[in-house]
Amino acid sequence: MTSEKQQKHFVLVHGACHGAWCWYRLQSLLEAEGHCVTAIDLAASGINPIKLDELHTFSEYTMPLFEVMESIPPDEKVVLVGHSLGGMNMAFAMEKYPQKISVAIFIAAIMPDTVHTPIYFFEQVIEGTTKEDSMDNQFIPIGRPGDHVMSMLFGPQYTSSKLYQLCPSEDAALAKALMRPISNFWDDLLKKSAFSNKTYGSVKRAYIMPDEDKALKVEYQRWQIKNSGAAIVKEIKDADHMAMIFKPHELCQLLLDIVWEGKCPRPRPAKDFIVLFPPQSLLKEGSSEAGRNDAIFHPIYYLNFILFLFLLLLLFKF
Repeated sequence: MTSEKQQKHFVLVHGACHGAWCWYRLQSLLEAEGHCVTAIDLAASGINPIKLDELHTFSEYTMPLFEVMESIPPDEKVVLVGHSLGGMNMAFAMEKYPQKISVAIFIAAIMPDTVHTPIYFFEQVIEGTTKEDSMDNQFIPIGRPGDHVMSMLFGPQYTSSKLYQLCPSEDAALAKALMRPISNFWDDLLKKSAFSNKTYGSVKRAYIMPDEDKALKVEYQRWQIKNSGAAIVKEIKDADHMAMIFKPHELCQLLLDIVWEGKCPRPRPAKDFIVLFPPQSLLKEGSSEAGRNDAIFHPIYYLNFILFLFLLLLLFKF
């Protein structure tokens, strides 16, 4: 178990249409290592009670993250971890609270620079996206007709084939049931200036790229890394956009390596920990080998436990 001095506080920021629920596997692994983890629901996301049509700015959408950062004592620093669109929420927190962040880790995420305005990075994503890429994603007007505000929700086909294409089908089904639409906040983001070198630019950045990402294209992620710069760059082999679900053990290991810069020995590697959720059946036949390795429970664990109890009984008897 990690000592109190070595304990880190990870703040996890989800991407578009998702919520704190998407971190459930990674959160358990980090907590098993002895770290503090705060997985937030951004406004109108997850179980956050705010309705989407009540939000008018990207800052309002990011407010739950700002509130967490406000609560951090002045002498403490957190590890910010942002996924997908959550990278932009994280960037605004870095701009506002740079002194409270030890490192910001972008996972398949939008990572702005200090030269271009935030909207520029959304424009780059859209520029490389075709109508076929969007598949069955839903775009619905919200608010008053004159507001010209659109909401977006990932469609079932897009979710299965672009976001969760390597994940167990159970996780894709769960995501389809829990996802909520998000506003594009386009007009508000058009008014935002570029991030500052003295604030956002002063925070150490790291980037983790899944090499089978079909949602935020790998070419775009490589361009971001080259354009914006990152002190540390890691790649997860054979992982889709939802690396925290498909390869939580490997992602946990990478996060800890980034935080400790490979210098601090840990009591046990992340893969030694078992995520303690209710038992699940083995992944169905045809699932990938990598997916099998991250299955939460396996009958062999029960067998080992029973043998352990039997040996204890023998010891006490004799």
